[in-house]
Amino acid sequence: MNQHYEIVGVASTLKELKEVELQEGIRTHGIEMTRTISPVKDIKAVFQLYRFLRKEKPFIVHTHTPKAGIVGMMAAWLAGVKHRYHTVAGMPLLEATGLKRKVLNLVEKLTYKFATKVFPNSNGQRQIIIDEGFAKPEKLKVIGKGSSNGIDVNHFDPTLISEDQTNKLRSDLGISEDELVMVYIGRLVKDKGINELVEAFDKFSKLGMNGKLVLVGKRETELDPLDPATEKIISDNPGIISAGWQDDVRPFLSMADVFVFPTYREGFPNVVLQAGAMGVPAIVTDINGCNEIIKNQLNGIIIPTKDSRAILDAMILLAKDAATRREMQTVARENIVENYQQTYIWSELLKLYKSTEISEDVS
Repeated sequence: MNQHYEIVGVASTLKELKEVELQEGIRTHGIEMTRTISPVKDIKAVFQLYRFLRKEKPFIVHTHTPKAGIVGMMAAWLAGVKHRYHTVAGMPLLEATGLKRKVLNLVEKLTYKFATKVFPNSNGQRQIIIDEGFAKPEKLKVIGKGSSNGIDVNHFDPTLISEDQTNKLRSDLGISEDELVMVYIGRLVKDKGINELVEAFDKFSKLGMNGKLVLVGKRETELDPLDPATEKIISDNPGIISAGWQDDVRPFLSMADVFVFPTYREGFPNVVLQAGAMGVPAIVTDINGCNEIIKNQLNGIIIPTKDSRAILDAMILLAKDAATRREMQTVARENIVENYQQTYIWSELLKLYKSTEISEDVS
């Protein structure tokens, strides 16, 4: 986009913001935004962003994530920005209950009210928004076939990771040549289905199945901690490997026989796109986004949410049927290359921005 527009990136003031500035060649501006409900800090963030937008006078403000959405759309509306776009990449409220759910519902409705256009990043998510009454259909548009940003299939390419690299990683992690490797990538939190995943793999191990489960990602012990029983299994089961945060997940996907992602909720999960691009069949839950990327029994297996038995059954099926795994591997990458290339999503988004310019010229 910075080849067509002057881009200013706004996010919380973290070291990563400076990295984005250098990597993408854009200007950035830091405004503290919390991920939790924090009325005083949120109002302060709206005011700071309002002042910044009044000074910058942007043509378009485009927000991502729930907190940036309410802060950004409200501030942009107050500042008189004519074109206010919000991408819906996930809805944490779907797992909330009681008063918290009511508050989050209100925030979601307000975000869409302040926005002039809302981009759900999957068709399933678009339908949820309509069903919940958050916005009218005419305000919603899914870009391409889904995804917030598509995927760079030239970067996530299995041919870029050599066999020597894969073998070394397996050796470093203590995985023997004949063991089936199942990989999860993401935050190690309850909402991602980690409790059920660990329980399922523990039973998989006790059945005498020959495999390892590699967990790639960091914990969020304050926001969404794992059950104590889950932590104990991770600690006690030698077949479970905690690899922590990784800047480059491709080597882990390169050694994976199966990608497992039993999340409760998603928008349009990038990590499932990444696994597919690396030619890895996936076990995913039957939720929006996941069930749009994965076609059951074609490039992976779709299972119910919060069902450790279903995860176990899918693991056993793919562990025992190498021929099916190989067939799924071929289809996995073809699907991503055909439907979710990053350049395609970028071009569709650019068309939207340009159509806004044309409508301005006409009016």
